[in-house]
Amino acid sequence: MSLSNFHEVSFPVPLALAASGGPERKTEVVTLASGAEARNALWAGSRRRWDVGSAITRLDTLQSVVAFFEVRGGRLFGFRFRDALDDRSCAPGVAVSATDQVIGTGDSETAAFQLVKAYGTYARRILKPVAGSVLVAVDGVPASADVDETTGIVTLASAPAEGASITAGYRFDCPVRFDTDRLDVNLEAFGAGRVLSIPLIELVG
Repeated sequence: MSLSNFHEVSFPVPLALAASGGPERKTEVVTLASGAEARNALWAGSRRRWDVGSAITRLDTLQSVVAFFEVRGGRLFGFRFRDALDDRSCAPGVAVSATDQVIGTGDSETAAFQLVKAYGTYARRILKPVAGSVLVAVDGVPASADVDETTGIVTLASAPAEGASITAGYRFDCPVRFDTDRLDVNLEAFGAGRVLSIPLIELVG
């Protein structure tokens, strides 16, 4: 699934490295008369939020971020963001492998599969793989595939046999947008400054 109002450009990676944030869930908690709790998950999965404002101090960097914000129209257009904590199919700092993640099971008819990353029983759809990073295997044997870097769908030359395990390894970006239509820039002495807050929120397709 493609995202609407989305620019296939990346937020500057060096600034993303100093971001604060992480996954968010939405859970309804009701306290019963007995004092016990009833809890219900309102979202099927998680949604991530970050703030990158504290990373920016130089005036030239501030100007580039303001320009990036202007081109995106504030909250209007989404863009790519590299989450240094979680940006690949394997553990941080480890090279990706074609067998990192199970993305499907063959049925002799289906040739296209969505990239996903498993967190226990929860499978997160990966919509923005990094170009050239995706490796695919069928039953552990490397296989060539066409990769749509805008949707995270990989298409094999032919449908894998019934019961075959389709796996993949990859680097990926998160689709995000600014979660504000305003930037407050605090200019300081000696050619420095900072943006008080630059909130980002993950786009869920």
